[in-house]
Formats: sequence, C-alpha cells, structure tokens
Amino acid sequence: MERLPDFTLQRPTTLAQAVSLLAQTEGARALAGGTDLVPNRRDGIGAPPVLVDLSGIAGFAALDVDDAGVRIGAGVTIARLASHARLARSHRAIVEAAATIAGPGHRSVATVGGNLCLDTRCVYYNQSEWWRRSNGYCLKHRGDVCHVAPTGERCHAAFMGDLAPALLVFGASVEIAGPNGTREARLDQLYRDDGRAHLALEPAEILAAVRLPAPQAGARSGYRKARPRGAIDFPLAGVAVRYAGDARRIDALDIALTGTNSQPFRVAGSAAWVGRPVDDAVLAEIGKAVQKQVAPMRTTLVAANWRRQVASVHAQRLVRELAGTAP
Repeated sequence: MERLPDFTLQRPTTLAQAVSLLAQTEGARALAGGTDLVPNRRDGIGAPPVLVDLSGIAGFAALDVDDAGVRIGAGVTIARLASHARLARSHRAIVEAAATIAGPGHRSVATVGGNLCLDTRCVYYNQSEWWRRSNGYCLKHRGDVCHVAPTGERCHAAFMGDLAPALLVFGASVEIAGPNGTREARLDQLYRDDGRAHLALEPAEILAAVRLPAPQAGARSGYRKARPRGAIDFPLAGVAVRYAGDARRIDALDIALTGTNSQPFRVAGSAAWVGRPVDDAVLAEIGKAVQKQVAPMRTTLVAANWRRQVASVHAQRLVRELAGTAP
C-alpha cells in the first residue's frame, strides 16, 4: 500500500451540514469507519479531495429497539450490532451476520452504513496500483474492458457486504438524507445490478439509518457464509434465511444472498414453498432456485460454479436447521 493522497477532512455535527459539504466539492466522499475506503485510497482506488467524517453527527449511531420495530443508525458499529442481546433474540440473522464481518479490530470501528454501502469487489480491481497498471486497468476503474467478461459491456464486480441479506429477509427500509431532504426506500432499492455503480444514491446523499418492522411471532433466522478463512475474509457466498413454521409446514420463508452478484438480493419464488413440509423435494427446489438466481463470475480466486453450489448448499442447510430437521 502507498501513503494516503492529500485530502481535506471535514467534521460536520449535523446531517444537513454533511450533505452540504458533500454537495460543495465534486468527488467528496463520506467517511464513517473507513475500513474499506482508506485501504482502497492507499491502493490508488479513488482520490477524493474532501472526506466528510460522519462520526460527530448527533444521533448517527443511535440504536433503538422496541415492540414496534427497530431503528439502526448508520453510524452504529458492527461490534455493537454483533453483541446486541435483544436483537439476537428477535433478529438473529442480523447479529450472526455482523459477527462474521472481518475481525474484532475492524468491527470496533466499521459501521452499519459502511457495510451496506461497501464497494463491490473483484480480483482484478482490489489490487495495488502497480498491479492494476501492469495488468491493464479494468472497466470499474480507469479502464475500458472488464477482465472477467472482456466481450461484454458491464462490470461484474460482486457486492460482498454481509449485513444486507440479513436485513433484506426482515423487510428492511432505509432513511436517506440528501439535498432535497430525507427520503425512505426499501433496502433493495438502494442497490443496482451494476458492479461500477451498484448504489442508487444521488450525489451528496447519505445513508442515515435502517428501519425494521416488528418481527413475526415465532419466526427464526440465521446467516451462513463461505469464505477462504474462518475470519477476516469477505463472503464468497453468504445466505440469510428467515423461517416461520415447523418441519411439517412452512408458514413463511425468505432467503437472501450476497457475495455472488453485483447486488444483494432476495430469492424469488419463496411463496411456492409456503404450506409445504420441509422435505427433500422442497429442499431440492430451494437449492435449484438459488443456483438459478445467483450469478457468480470469475471475480475471486475460487471457481464461479463452486460459489454457485455452496450458496445452494448453505441455503438448504440453513432452512433445515431453522425448521428443526437438521441431523
């Protein structure tokens, strides 16, 4: 890694001030924990002239849980989320996902907003400046060819944030602050299936908070991911499941994935499994649905088809576990 390029650091105390500062300078970036942004800058990926530090904004790290639902400020640290006892009872997949992110040191400063807005990743992109220069820049940064799919016209870098699928299965929405005020959107509307521009945020907009409705009574959830090592690494495939019912009958089922596509997504077609038992036939259908809807490419050092298969297996195993039929 190289030394950080020169920049100006701004420290607003309100969201309105932060939005104004981002709007004033082209290329300015918001800074929270910096666990992804700072290493990328050291590797020569982007050189924003202004960084707007969000850590001093009042209420940005508030976390409120009550019977009506949950509001998680974007500045809440991953460590705090991972250790939240009440959330572990009502929204276990979220706590489990948080606990898998990076290492303890990272989790103590990394934030919910940062993980949700994580840059997409690719083996041809997340390299040092000299490596990228020597091998030819890619479509995502300074080049005009995607080395994953050279004959195509899109970037296939994958989104690898762990929290998004766990939040998606609970029907999360997000609060977004911008020059025109604050708007609310479904979490899935935050993302686009485009490795170069995967966030649907307008210039100077900031992800301010995540909202969750009250959990369904009796529902259980979990998160599992495949990665090269048991800690630190990003998911090669991550699966979140929310399940209501028992082994004899599925009352509700939501499955969401990360690490395989340029955006996190919920598996379509889960309504077809409601009312059925968790048997081999249903599990086979779930596995096939996952395999069909994930789109892993050669963006990591492992084979794309392996990531497809492991996503399918994790989804089936997690459904069995939550239904109480795991051996």
